[in-house]
Amino acid sequence: MTGSNTASSLLAPFIENLYRMAWIVEARDPYTGGHLWRVSQYARLLAEDLGLDADEVARAELGGFLHDLGKVGIPDAVLNKPGPLDDHEYALIKTHPRIGARLLRGHPLAALAHEAVLMHHEMPDGRGYPDGLSGEGIPLIARIVGICDAFDAMTSTRPYRKGMPVEKALSIVEQVAGKQFDADLSARLVRLGGEGKLNHLVGHTDIGIPLMNCAMCGPTIVVRRDQKPGDYVYCHHCGNQAQFKFRTGEAIELEPTGAKGSAEQLETEVDEALLAALVAGAQQHLAPRYKGLLDGTR
Repeated sequence: MTGSNTASSLLAPFIENLYRMAWIVEARDPYTGGHLWRVSQYARLLAEDLGLDADEVARAELGGFLHDLGKVGIPDAVLNKPGPLDDHEYALIKTHPRIGARLLRGHPLAALAHEAVLMHHEMPDGRGYPDGLSGEGIPLIARIVGICDAFDAMTSTRPYRKGMPVEKALSIVEQVAGKQFDADLSARLVRLGGEGKLNHLVGHTDIGIPLMNCAMCGPTIVVRRDQKPGDYVYCHHCGNQAQFKFRTGEAIELEPTGAKGSAEQLETEVDEALLAALVAGAQQHLAPRYKGLLDGTR
């Protein structure tokens, strides 16, 4: 086995561990189904558009998936509140970047995601949190993940509002460029959106797989790529069961059964195929950076 392959194989379990941690956190809120995947893919596109090296693109993608890690420490009543937050609740939400950074502490690959986790809510004008950083004082990876996080939040449906059209979200990005979001990244995101290069990600949980509607709750059902006709899928918000009927391209039909999922059926599931693809991509591009550390040569 070559040194490069050795480093890659040693790196994979650590990357997988990070992705699994984030996946479990996202499962707490059914209305954010696919949010981490979408943010990671928007971040990858922006990083590629900037012409960053492959390992930095991989770091942006990984940071996009891990950015909300600290929400594991936010009470469900606040995280899933169907309406605006009061001052105390908002103060609690603002603790999640530091919680996430603490969770990463001691992980062998913490440095890869630390900036995205801790600083994705910082703003160029200094009005962000947790530290009120501004301008170039905010690391590029954090600026990339921050704008991607906000764009996905605007275009995704929540319990208290419907997701807005891409054009409206991009218009808002333009309006606050240089204030809430990095000016150059804003221009790039708007251009990518205008060219239709974001459409295959908006409202999706995997390439070609849109987030599906629960008859009771709206867009809360995640369908995996390996789902077959006759399989049952579940809304992890209300517990309702639906049967997977067919998929032709992006046309997926689910039929509500009127039944509720059992406790076992409603257990959190990781999409193993999607996870494997994410891990494989990350390890391929990050292995050279960690080769010496992992094989003991430095």
